[in-house]
Amino acid sequence: MADPLSCAAADLLPLLGVGAANANATAAAAFICSRFAAASEKLSTATYAIDSTYLLFSAYLVFAMQLGFAMLCAGSVRAKNTMNIMLTNVLDAAAGGLSYYLFGYAFAFGGPSNGFIGKHFFGLREFPSPTADYSFFLYQWAFAIAAAGITSGSIAERTQFVAYLIYSSFLTGFVYPVVSHWFWAGDGWAGAAKSSGKLLFNSGVIDFAGSGVVHMVGGIAGLWGALIEGPRIGRFDHSGRSVALRGHSASLVVLGTFLLWFGWYGFNPGSFLTIVKSYGTGSGAYYGQWSAIGRTAVTTTLAGSTAALTTLFSKRVLVGHWNVIDVCNGLLGGFAAITSGCAVVEPWAAIVCGFVAAWVLIGLNKLAERLKYDDPLEAAQLHGGCGAWGVLFTGLFATKDYVNEVYPGRPDRPYGLFMGGGGRLFAAQIVQILVIIGWVTATMAPLFLALRKLKLLRVSNEDETAGMDMTRHGGMAYIYHDEGDDYNNNNSNLPQFKMSRIEPGDTPTPEYHP
Repeated sequence: MADPLSCAAADLLPLLGVGAANANATAAAAFICSRFAAASEKLSTATYAIDSTYLLFSAYLVFAMQLGFAMLCAGSVRAKNTMNIMLTNVLDAAAGGLSYYLFGYAFAFGGPSNGFIGKHFFGLREFPSPTADYSFFLYQWAFAIAAAGITSGSIAERTQFVAYLIYSSFLTGFVYPVVSHWFWAGDGWAGAAKSSGKLLFNSGVIDFAGSGVVHMVGGIAGLWGALIEGPRIGRFDHSGRSVALRGHSASLVVLGTFLLWFGWYGFNPGSFLTIVKSYGTGSGAYYGQWSAIGRTAVTTTLAGSTAALTTLFSKRVLVGHWNVIDVCNGLLGGFAAITSGCAVVEPWAAIVCGFVAAWVLIGLNKLAERLKYDDPLEAAQLHGGCGAWGVLFTGLFATKDYVNEVYPGRPDRPYGLFMGGGGRLFAAQIVQILVIIGWVTATMAPLFLALRKLKLLRVSNEDETAGMDMTRHGGMAYIYHDEGDDYNNNNSNLPQFKMSRIEPGDTPTPEYHP
């Protein structure tokens, strides 16, 4: 918001060299001041319009990540479950839209309220308000459904459709909003942007774009869903050895990864919410929030790129080949980690973040295999594990200048431990990790247990073996037939094909003889 241009006729009269008794001079001064007021109003209106447009554009980018999730999930599952996982991604957005509109936004940002949960704006009543507009609601809804999309990957290929609807609505309408209220709302109990009162450890939690709020919430929810459901049939053999149930399309995985990468530029830089804001005359006219937004995009890029390259060479050493699926997951792990501190760290620190995130993901995947934990998209390890590392990373590497720019008003605010800012911010970050794990466990684990008790969680062994596309969704995703044709008839002349995996073997490639 631009500073208003203030003017009073009494201030102008001495500059005109006349007294207040001169009627013409007084009228001229009043007219000049009225022009200043009109210019100030237009400047304020333009600022609101630019900021709202920026936030809407960022919301569209974040929403486009749903397409990335859909492609990533589709490529990571077997072909016989493609229709199922695509439909769950659509329903994450649709069911999440209604639940976040009715309850979620109010629980998250319905202030004034207490530190635990919001209590205004149910169904967007009394909206817009002086503190938020519809663009802000849309942006926050896109974040909420991203958390639900993370969870769906952990329980893919074996979950009943009704369970998706129930958990997605509950997660976006209650579980996630409460966490976002704690750390992002102005009256949340633990956020660094808390508008009044004492901050947690005189610092508050810095989770700028949601390594904890979004990624850990979705990852921990997926962890409990996958643990309670158990592994997919055939994921581990009778002796307990791991059996790879690889996804059917690396092309879709790569496409989804690039779409997520693109959307992350709305996820992280967009979390500034506004763009027309100066950081003061001391920094020069060229430097303001627009510069911080550009820096945030750079740190995001560097963390993801470093994680991808680290994964590439590490997996080459560990398993002996270059694997594009592992590289894509490593890239996303770097993004999930940098999301917390992207606005308050130097670009070189983002490289450290991405490097460690890659090894966090590799280590957690090894641990999951030993514990016989089955997550088709590595969602709990990637979003939960790398997200937790990102929260800790912020407490170590946040710089003083950037923290004061992004969270102004408290010049003595703590910053990163390794940057000389003491340990209070790091302590606050640890508290965030613990309370998110506790809250999501206390809410989502009982929900998944109740669904299992009611036999609403997992499909039958027969349906899982045959594939849910055929048994639950009316047919395979990759077989085409015209309406009314009997495509099951063996005498049908319809063109059909079957997708098969070709695995590397010991048989040498035959030589070509023209």
